[in-house]
Amino acid sequence: MSPGVNLPVEVWRVVLAYLPLPELGRCSLVCRAWRELILSLDNTRWRQLCLGLPECPRHPNWPSRPHLEPSSWREALRQHAIASRTWSRHAHPELQPSACLHLFRRRKERRVWQVGSGLELETLRGALGVAGSYDRVVLHPGVYEEQAELVLKVPVEVVGLGRLGDVALLVSLEQQCPTARLSNLVFMPAWFSTVVYKTSSGHVQLDNCNFEGAQLQIRGPGTCHARFCSFSQGSSTHFLGVALSLLDSCDFSGSDSASVTVEGAPATERNWACKHLAALARITTSWTSPGSGSPAGDTLGGHSGATQPPEATITLEDWSKGETESRRRGGGGGGEEGVCQDTVIDDGWSDSAPSDEEEEEEEGKGEEGSGQGNNSLNYRLAHSHHGLSHLLRPNQDVSPDFPSLTPEVRTLTEELQRDPGAQALIETVQGCVLRRCLFRDGKGGVHVCNHGNARLEGNVFRALTYAVRCIQNATIVMLRNEVCECRASGVFLRLSSQGLIADNNIHSNGEAGLDIRKGADPIILCNRIHSGLRSGIVVLGNGRGSIRSNQIYNNKEAGVYILFNGNPVVSGNHIFQGQAAGIAVNENGRGVIVENVIRENQWGGADIRRGGDPVLRNNYICHGYSDGVVVGERGRGLIEGNHIYSNKGCGVWLMSSSLPQLLGNYITHNRMYGLAVFCRKDPDGGGTREVGQEGGGRGGGQDNFHEEGELLAWEGDLDSEDERLSARRSISTALVEGNCISHNGAVGLYVKSSEPLNVVANLVNGNRGAGVAVLQSGQLTRLVANCIHGNGRGGVTVERECRVELRGNGVYDNGGHGVSFRGDGQVVENDVVGNRGYGIRLTCSSAPPWVLENPPPRPLSDRPSSLPPSSSCHPSHFAISMTTRITATVESGCHNNGSVFCTIL
Repeated sequence: MSPGVNLPVEVWRVVLAYLPLPELGRCSLVCRAWRELILSLDNTRWRQLCLGLPECPRHPNWPSRPHLEPSSWREALRQHAIASRTWSRHAHPELQPSACLHLFRRRKERRVWQVGSGLELETLRGALGVAGSYDRVVLHPGVYEEQAELVLKVPVEVVGLGRLGDVALLVSLEQQCPTARLSNLVFMPAWFSTVVYKTSSGHVQLDNCNFEGAQLQIRGPGTCHARFCSFSQGSSTHFLGVALSLLDSCDFSGSDSASVTVEGAPATERNWACKHLAALARITTSWTSPGSGSPAGDTLGGHSGATQPPEATITLEDWSKGETESRRRGGGGGGEEGVCQDTVIDDGWSDSAPSDEEEEEEEGKGEEGSGQGNNSLNYRLAHSHHGLSHLLRPNQDVSPDFPSLTPEVRTLTEELQRDPGAQALIETVQGCVLRRCLFRDGKGGVHVCNHGNARLEGNVFRALTYAVRCIQNATIVMLRNEVCECRASGVFLRLSSQGLIADNNIHSNGEAGLDIRKGADPIILCNRIHSGLRSGIVVLGNGRGSIRSNQIYNNKEAGVYILFNGNPVVSGNHIFQGQAAGIAVNENGRGVIVENVIRENQWGGADIRRGGDPVLRNNYICHGYSDGVVVGERGRGLIEGNHIYSNKGCGVWLMSSSLPQLLGNYITHNRMYGLAVFCRKDPDGGGTREVGQEGGGRGGGQDNFHEEGELLAWEGDLDSEDERLSARRSISTALVEGNCISHNGAVGLYVKSSEPLNVVANLVNGNRGAGVAVLQSGQLTRLVANCIHGNGRGGVTVERECRVELRGNGVYDNGGHGVSFRGDGQVVENDVVGNRGYGIRLTCSSAPPWVLENPPPRPLSDRPSSLPPSSSCHPSHFAISMTTRITATVESGCHNNGSVFCTIL
């Protein structure tokens, strides 16, 4: 019969709200309408029943988020009932029914022993001496102190009567029975030991207990299930060789060392409770509110990240069910009013203001050009389909205001589908499992060492010295935790530790968000690492790791800092809005840095210095307030296939003492030079940059990476230089090959160097200043097989006392002279066509010692003979059509006065 036949639904809800729990269950079995009516009482009667449990009246989201309502109070009550019965699953044989007498099963009655002042039993020791298996010992309010260790020899339940805090135990208990339960008690250390409870074989369940200055010790194959417990005043838990234990919704505060220590490899032997705890660890508890899975207090672009509850199941399918994609915020932060640390050039040379001599020649050239009229078109040679024209196509629709089409950050589900190893870690690593716990106001959170295993889900670590430390071959899985306001690093891994750190919110820490060193090799996926007082992630001292699909932003120092032979794989991350470099590689750091979006950082998007030798490939480095890529003193590395655009400084800034390889990059729409090469020290001011941005991680000296004052000796861990460079083509001269340098705000390629430089097969196109300007070149700069096209001023400008070789280049349609050469070197086999000024302008001081040659026609070739064989591996392989060639060899000593040679095609 429907409840709405005679009474309104609202009246039925009022009536049913008075029913106890068993009666509600019976009413829900009447019919579907009754069941729906019972379920509709979630925010009233079910909430009242859940918070009114005498043994555990805690809020389901206590202690980390008690202000958030669970999605279902009824489900929270059900989960509590299941968990509270775990200890009794190991029933004594006499409590188990006979299989053949299933219909007539009998159950032994549990005795209840009342203990307290004035009662039959006045001491805990006396009660434990008379209690039988699975009896219940009820302690009345008071303080119970024992002068010697107590031993639990039979399964028993000990419960404190009254409110939490009314019953206090100053005891040391050792469990020697298969199972026990303690609830609503306060544990304080006895005078002879700080260990208040320990077990090495059985299972103990702790519900709603407080530990004050005490220690809980569990040794494998023993197990523990602690729920809604508080550990304060220096209390801690110590797990040694534990295969599986569960700490759920516990509060840790005021610790003097680590609050939870997990040590030793999991014991191969399992006790009876392991299978039940494993089932609890896999339960999908859907009663946490939808927003609680994402740490409170932070959003990114209007999205608070993943909204699935932190206690979600550990299989890949369940990650897929409720995961909300966390997408990066687009644009923003790139306005003119932002802080801009541009390159300082104060040498009296300008790519926009011509010299007095050039102005006179420009006037004469204008008069000559006006007399030619339209007949000049008859002498124009076709050159639009040159060998590097394919490099123009990716940039035809790109402009500084065009929205960048950068890849999105992958979700955790997508990453797990791509990485079976990470999925296996999620599904297999257990050990000590901590869920929904709060660690606050102490020294350490969780310390995992010596092959120990730990799993952390949905916890909050706040205002500690460090949150998590994983060392000595330990393995850890961290899922959807919040780590914030730590005085040192948030998560610290070293000494060959490993594991998975995924979907966490790591922010506002005093040192690095994650610190990886000494051979540690974790997988870092889909985290938000932001607002740190130093770097987001630091990898050093032979640390490795796979850092993928994270959002790293608004850190005071480098988003990712690699040094002292750190060698991670950094891929698919969005690193943005940092107050220093996006990625800094210093002090012999290495790493493979691929397919990241590095944008809107105050310093260089990527900063490589002092022996840094990374692979920087296929990244988007854009909208920075300074340069896109900086390669400083003694920097090395392979910089290949990157899109470097819309930065307020240079696209790429090289120091002449560095030895990078720049291959196949697109360097476009940067405010200053596309590619600039400078000396380390410049009396005219060109070296000012080095002082202002020394060490792209801002303060990257070795003394900044001590571990709590301990000096780190890296020398024993560093690989030899030969071993480091054996896997990559070794070079002795910086190489710029196969790049597209176009539409930059000043010169495309600016050289002011004292070291040799090879510039091969690049497209230098559409820059506002000259295509190539060589102002200083103490050693030979080779420009070979480049296409220098459509630049606002001259194609190639070489100043006095510069050693330059121009060979096999195409110089087309530039706004000034094709080649203006005042230095020493060779101009050989170039095509100089359609430029607004002279084709080739040579300036010498005496009788011309140069030789003019016109070689005989030669067949077309797919690649000029001067191009190195290595170029076939890059986007620059091409076929330049050779027209009439003019070769001019200029000897040294022609610097000052007067002789000008012009070629007009």
